[in-house]
Parts: sequence; structure tokens; C-alpha cells
Amino acid sequence: MVEELNPFKIAQAQLDAAAKKMRLKKSMHEYLREPQRFLQVRIPVRMDNGQTQTFTGFRCQYNDARGPTKGGIRFHPEETEDTVKALAAWMTWKTAVVDIPLGGGKGGVICNPKEMSQGELERLSRGWVRAVHQIVGPEKDVPAPDVYTTPQIMAWMTDELSVIRGYNTPGFITGKPLPLGGSAGRGDATARGGMYCLREAADKLGVELEGATVAIQGFGNAGQHAHRLVTELFGCKVVAISDSRGAIHSKDGIDFEAALAEKQASGTVQGLKGTKNLTNEALLKLDVDILIPAGIENAITSKNADKVQAKIVLELANGPTTPGADAILYKNKIHVIPDFLANAGGVTVSYFEWVQNTYGYYWKESEVHEKLDEKMTAAYHAVWDRHKRSRCDMRMAAYMVSVARVAEVVELRGLVA
Repeated sequence: MVEELNPFKIAQAQLDAAAKKMRLKKSMHEYLREPQRFLQVRIPVRMDNGQTQTFTGFRCQYNDARGPTKGGIRFHPEETEDTVKALAAWMTWKTAVVDIPLGGGKGGVICNPKEMSQGELERLSRGWVRAVHQIVGPEKDVPAPDVYTTPQIMAWMTDELSVIRGYNTPGFITGKPLPLGGSAGRGDATARGGMYCLREAADKLGVELEGATVAIQGFGNAGQHAHRLVTELFGCKVVAISDSRGAIHSKDGIDFEAALAEKQASGTVQGLKGTKNLTNEALLKLDVDILIPAGIENAITSKNADKVQAKIVLELANGPTTPGADAILYKNKIHVIPDFLANAGGVTVSYFEWVQNTYGYYWKESEVHEKLDEKMTAAYHAVWDRHKRSRCDMRMAAYMVSVARVAEVVELRGLVA
């Protein structure tokens, strides 16, 4: 039987399993299984050559029972409706697991930003806002950066909505540059939040982090910060990293600054002096203490999960492990810190940014780190406790915590009887 890799079907299957274990009411299960609203738009953009190209964009607002929907915008050539829906669903559970008063959303545009000029990207960014402006805003839906979108793109989008509204609306979007109302501590928040979860997991499992070996698949924003932080905070030794072109390995450890310089100079980490090249697939199978998937969806599947040797898998990517792989990892006693818990630091600091924008007072970076630590630690413990109490894997436990919180508010509102 071929394993289903459609991201939204995976998200639904994960919810179905949690609903069954929780004995969730059928009416509630049906309500939570699909997004509340989904918008597809067409965005005409004047290109540098004078021609107009029309792009397809999306915004999914999966559930807003706990507050305005929240979620990133992806500019990607392979963006799909199902990917956006899946990520919006995971954002719903993510905001709930860290117990912040927001719902889940996601957006995207089918495009290849690597082939677009800055001017074209700006016109596309402003065009996306014009296409969706009626359903977004600080009280409705708060976007953020995601794959191939940047603080500069968030700045253009902020300005466009401010022009449309006729007043400044910094709380419409997060991940902005600091001078435009961004939050200190946002840059490495996804990885930093994951580090707090890793610290708690190591304590629970009796894993010594000082000198522990780490492999990181994916060397984008989350992977780069994870490399730096896991070394700085805990003294771990990163022995393997990868990007879209392949992986590198060194049993003596890989220096972060050297790897970053190589990536910036050549576009890939492969070829870094003192390392040997590997495939991305081989990296997943290395004998390490901690494996950090920080790249794309469906990296660990039922075909390779039994080769994973790490004690802890910290999922900084969205959806890196399929349901079939989950079962194998749990059977093999590998502790998986699931994505919508492990990478919730990003949305948590985005929430902090939204709060700061709302009342016009901004926190120091140390205060942001302290508040993030508090939120992530509490979330990890809530999931750990459910995991032990219900005798299930951590992903199932995280779903049970999140779905229960969302369902409670849906029922209190009287939306589902």
C-alpha cells in the first residue's frame, strides 16, 4: 500500500486519530476537520519586461474560535491548496498547544521568487494584500513570513494595507522589520522555542546535552538558528547538516560560522572543508543523539523511519514525519517532539509582536526570551503529561491537548451542539 503524502489528508488523518482516542463528539470532529473559509485569488502583476503575469494566491482561515487566525504566507512554485489547508490546520493546533488567543491560518502564492526582481516581488506582495484585504486585519487574520517571504515583504504588505485602510496598521502582520513595529527576538524564535522543548525533553529522558551529537536536515532560517543555538545553549556537537543540494558530515563537528559562510558563498553547504558529502536521506539515518528535521514536509516516511537512530527527533519543519513513520518511531522508542509544538516559538513571538503593536509598547529581547521560555516550557509539560497519562506518542498527546482546547471554546460559543 502506497503511503498517503498529501499534506491535508495527513493533517486530517492525525486529527481523526486524536478524535477517536479522545472520543470527540462526531459533530465536533466533523466541524474541526475542514477549514472555516478558504479564499483563492488571482493577482495580476506588471513584470519588469512590461508584460502582465497573473499569479494564483490563497488564504485559508482554518479556525478562529480562540481568536484571530494567524499564519504565514509562502511564495513557492509548488504551493498548493492542500498544502495551505494543512498548514492552516497545524497552525490551529499550534496556537492552541502554546495556549495563545489566536486561531490558525495560512496563505501563499504560486510563484518562483528566485526568478523575480525586487520590484516584481513588491508588486506581487502588494497585489496579494489588495486581493485579500477584506478578510484580514489585526482583529481578523494576522499573516507572517514563511517560505521565501521576508521582513521586507511584510513591510510592503503592512504599507499596502495601511494605504487601503487610511491609517497605520502595524498589527496586521508580524515578522516585520524592527523599525516598523517588529519584535525583538523574532528572528530565531522558531529555533529558540524548539531548544526550550529539547531542554525539557532531555531532562525527562535523562539525555545529557553537553557533547550530544546532532544532525540537522535543512539549513534555512530554522536550521541555521538551530545549529547556532544548540551549540551555544547546550554545548551539543552538530555533526551533519544539509540543504536542498545535499548533506555534509564530520564526526569532529561542523562549525556554524564556517557552514554559514560556505552556504552564502556557494549556495550550498556541500564542499565545506573538513567534511564529507552525504545525501539528505543518509543524514536521517546517522547514529546521532538528536535529529532535527528543519526542511520540508514528508522527510521521514514509513520507508526510512526504521533506519532513524536518534534518541530525540525535534521537528522544526512543518509536517516532516508521516503517520506511518510516527508509528515506527514510537515503536522504536524514539522521542518525537512534534512540529506544532517544537516549532511553535515562531508563532508565539509573532503573538508577542501583535500584542506589542496593539498597545504600542515594546519589550527588550531578554524579556521576549523569558516569556517565550515560559510559554514553550508550559506547553511541553502539558503535552508530556498527556503523553504519559494516555500512553500515546507525543504527537497524539499534542493533538489531544490542542483539540480539547479548541473544542472547548467552540462548544462554549454554541457553534457545535
